Amino acid sequence: MPMSTPAPHGAGVDPEDDAPPDPAATTTAEDLTPTAAVRAVRSRVDVQDVRPPRVHRPSDLLGVTLTALLAVLVVILATYAQNTTTGVAEDVQGFATLLRRILFVPVNVLVGFTTVVVPIAVLTELALRRLGRQLLQSVIAAVVAMLVVAALHWTFSTFGSEDLVSGLSVRLGGVWALTIPEYIAMLTALLTVSGPRGRRRSVAWSWNLLWLTTGVVIITAGVSLPGLGLSLLVGRLAGLAVRYLGGVDPERAYGDALLAGIRRAGVEPATVVRVPDPTIEADRTPATTGALALLPEGTPAQRALVRASGDRLYDVATDDGRHLDLIVFDGDRQVVGMLTRLWRSLRLRGLEGRSALSLRQATERAALLSYAARAAGVRTPQLLSLAEAEDSMLLLQEKTGAAVPLSDMDSDDVDDGVLDAIWEQLSLAHAAGIAHRALTSDVILVECRPSAPRVWITAWEQGDVASSELARRMDTMQLIALLALRVGAARAVASAARTLPAADIESIGPLLQTVALPRRTREEMRAHKEVLAELRSALVARLPEADVQPEQLVRFGARTLLTIVLTVVAVFAVLASVNVAQIGPVLAASDWRYSVLVFALGLVTLVGAALAFVAFSPVRLPVWRATLVQTAATFVSLAAPAGIGPAALNLRMLTRRGVNASLAGATVALVQVSQFVTTLLLLLVLTVTSGVQSPAPFSVPPSVLVVLAVVAAAIGGALLFPGVRTWAQRTVGPTFRQTLPRLIELLGQPWRLALALGGNVLMTMGYVLAFDAALMALGQDASLVEVALVHLTGNAAGSVIPTPGGIGTVDISLTVGLTTIAGVNPGVAAAVALLFRVLTFWLRIPLGWIAMRYLTRVGEL
Repeated sequence: MPMSTPAPHGAGVDPEDDAPPDPAATTTAEDLTPTAAVRAVRSRVDVQDVRPPRVHRPSDLLGVTLTALLAVLVVILATYAQNTTTGVAEDVQGFATLLRRILFVPVNVLVGFTTVVVPIAVLTELALRRLGRQLLQSVIAAVVAMLVVAALHWTFSTFGSEDLVSGLSVRLGGVWALTIPEYIAMLTALLTVSGPRGRRRSVAWSWNLLWLTTGVVIITAGVSLPGLGLSLLVGRLAGLAVRYLGGVDPERAYGDALLAGIRRAGVEPATVVRVPDPTIEADRTPATTGALALLPEGTPAQRALVRASGDRLYDVATDDGRHLDLIVFDGDRQVVGMLTRLWRSLRLRGLEGRSALSLRQATERAALLSYAARAAGVRTPQLLSLAEAEDSMLLLQEKTGAAVPLSDMDSDDVDDGVLDAIWEQLSLAHAAGIAHRALTSDVILVECRPSAPRVWITAWEQGDVASSELARRMDTMQLIALLALRVGAARAVASAARTLPAADIESIGPLLQTVALPRRTREEMRAHKEVLAELRSALVARLPEADVQPEQLVRFGARTLLTIVLTVVAVFAVLASVNVAQIGPVLAASDWRYSVLVFALGLVTLVGAALAFVAFSPVRLPVWRATLVQTAATFVSLAAPAGIGPAALNLRMLTRRGVNASLAGATVALVQVSQFVTTLLLLLVLTVTSGVQSPAPFSVPPSVLVVLAVVAAAIGGALLFPGVRTWAQRTVGPTFRQTLPRLIELLGQPWRLALALGGNVLMTMGYVLAFDAALMALGQDASLVEVALVHLTGNAAGSVIPTPGGIGTVDISLTVGLTTIAGVNPGVAAAVALLFRVLTFWLRIPLGWIAMRYLTRVGEL
């Protein structure tokens, strides 16, 4: 229920003044229950608001993520920087032993006092303040931290490597013991949830006592440095997670605190009414639903300002009859805006990255931009004053009268007079060196009058003074794009031509990209994808010499991130999968001439794959560029199953060269089908020829024939069922329908089929001969059909079990195949498989990385 609180009236009266209020006319802050609807009346002041009982702060979620990453880093350092941590522990052993003898009782007493007294003191203060929910969350966080530490201790002791256990251990009584102190994690989690140091006296001195205790414990070598760091991070992680999931009491300015802030801004309010916004809907609870229904909708301009800024907005009526807009910036929401601005400034060129790091900085920047725009003659709401209240900053500004946002206007109502007025206001800002950087249809307000329309530009929070030319060009592009969505591309370009010089209009052509648009305009543009193409056409139609080729605005995109991710995966895959201790002896025992031949034949396979790709391509492709694409696929294969990497890069190259997606997909599918068919035919030919000429002809055991017959009978029987046939048609049908038209087209060009056949044979035989050379390098011999069967079986295993690059599955399959089919000793077979994989897979990865970087730079991928 809304509540009323009368109090003495007077400008500048602060609710926190020491003057005693009238008991009969005042309700104290303790009497205000934390309900969603808050109405505080102080001598004719009526505050209609919706206050969420709990808020989930994004900063806590960010803290959880960063703390988890730090904890993982500590574990990695404890494992791989063991010499450093152990050396530090050894250095303090002599001093620690002497210090423990001197401070044996005091250290134990300090640890016991910290472990027992601190929780009692903190929980007692929370109980006295009647913060039961926070008390319960603190206990839960402490318990969770202790359980996590216990689970980590058991996991590291049971499954951890020797290096990890040593890094987290400390010498106690002459024995190295794994130590992750649970009490430190418990206290850290408890104090994290209990509240800020500035508002809880017990929390303040408890943090100081905890740091003192940890310092003494680490000096006396009672715990390892990584173990102590991990314990602190686990406690912090548990506390932040519980605090985010359970929510905290909002520290924003509501009720009396809000009124006090308005009075500090020099305004005596009569009514303060909240304008509904998406934040209220997100925080909707049974307690807030009724209060939300009582709030008025606000004017169209106010609703647009809420959508544009995302902050709280109030309609403030003063004693002298004025109506003002009160914008409230909340500290717990500042982290979201900060990260968004920082991300865009890092990713996009032309944004200098002047991201506000604090609530006060964000407010001061908004005020600076508002004052600067107003001084430049731009029609924007006049900022009257600023104030601070609780964890909020207040901005009071004048209202925009009967203006409505451009988003609420019909296209028929946006005449040339309105368009010219919009361009005039933006030109005034640009003439003063001011850029808005977030122009959407909600920040442009239009007030229709009989004489001439009045246009307002609002929400300058993300703008910049003394802006760069690129930032102003992006403003122009954003405005012409949103006008094109409202009145069409031709009218938007024509309106710009009436105000701007031809050179300014021509300069925005390369910037017409969705990535440079604000979120609201970007979403509308994605729903009307044809508008951007129409805008480019209209621009070229008016200025035939205009360049509309997209300019590089993104510093890093999906391709760059993919390269970084693949590089990281490659490094970890090499560290985790390659046994360097085995590679040396295998290479030393092998004949280096055959090893060079294996590596060379592995490179020849890339040429064969490129020839098949060039043969089936619907556009002309240079063989060298196609070979580089196949080389880059050796790098991509680290993060993709066998065959997926080359197919993805082939598809990307075709689409970058203007081939539509369906035709490119059919071409890639045809390449893969041709490789499969060529491999089967080649295996059949090798079986026939090798079976006659080999001194030890390869014979298939009867049991294998029986198994093959059973599998064939099972497949044939399954196809008798309609459901199985439907599934088979649904699985194989799309590939068949894609490849058949391209195959029919290629039948009229025999040279293409011959080139594709030659390329596929070169690729398959290159791998088979390389595998045979690896056998010879270690003094082993087998028939060519046996070698081919073993190699193709290994590749099939890598495709069926989709591990990245076939790591593990291909190696095991090759070893088992050599042992069972070719009769090679298991130890020697493992060495042959390892030598083959090192020379045809691992050593090609650096070449693939170089090719990937080059093709990305020249625009092929």
